[in-house]
Amino acid sequence: MAGRRNRPIDISPEMLLRAYSIGMFPMADSADDPELFWVEPEIRGILPLDGFHVSRSLAKAIRAKPFDIRFDTAFDAVVAKCAEAADDRPSTWINTTIKKLYSALYSAGHAHSVEAWEGEELVGGLYGVSLGSAFFGESMFSRRTNASKICLVYLVERLRERGFTLLDTQFSTDHLKNFGVIDIPKADYAALLEVAVAVPTVAF
Repeated sequence: MAGRRNRPIDISPEMLLRAYSIGMFPMADSADDPELFWVEPEIRGILPLDGFHVSRSLAKAIRAKPFDIRFDTAFDAVVAKCAEAADDRPSTWINTTIKKLYSALYSAGHAHSVEAWEGEELVGGLYGVSLGSAFFGESMFSRRTNASKICLVYLVERLRERGFTLLDTQFSTDHLKNFGVIDIPKADYAALLEVAVAVPTVAF
C-alpha cells in the first residue's frame, strides 16, 4: 500500500475529521481485524470535477434509468454492502470499528451515501466523507451491471451542483482512470486540501 502506515490506534469521530483535514484516513488489514491504522498516500488519486468522463455506453445505460438513485436514505446499509466479500473483491478493509465511526459521521452530517435501488432492493452504492468543499470517496459496491458507476455519475453531478471543489478517491485504479481520475503528489494534494477545508462544509 502506498503511503505512510502508522501503528494501530483508537479513533473518535472528531479525530477522524481532523485526520481528513490533513490528508490522512484510517484502514484495517481486514474486515475481521479490529485494529485501525492511519494511511497517508505519497501519491493521491483525485477526480477533477471539470475533467469527469462518462463513456458512451454508460451514458446510454443511464438514459435507460435502470435504477432509482437516492441520497442518504440507507447509509449504514451501503457501508455494510461495501464491507461484504464479492466475486471481484474477496476481502475488504471495512471492519466493525469503521462501520461505527462512519455511521457517527453520517449522523453528524459529515458522511453521505449515493444508492442504486431496484424496487426495494439496494443493488449498488457508494459512501464518503464531506468536509469544507471536499468529498472523500471511501468505497463502493455493485450487485448489478453499472450500478456503482451510475452512482458515481450522480455523485459528481451533486458535487458540481453544490459547489464542491475536491473529489478525493484516495488511490487510483485503471477502472477509476476511465472516469478521469489522476494521480498527484502528496504536496500538491495538500495544497488543494488546505483550500477546500478552509471554507464551511458545503451542504451535500
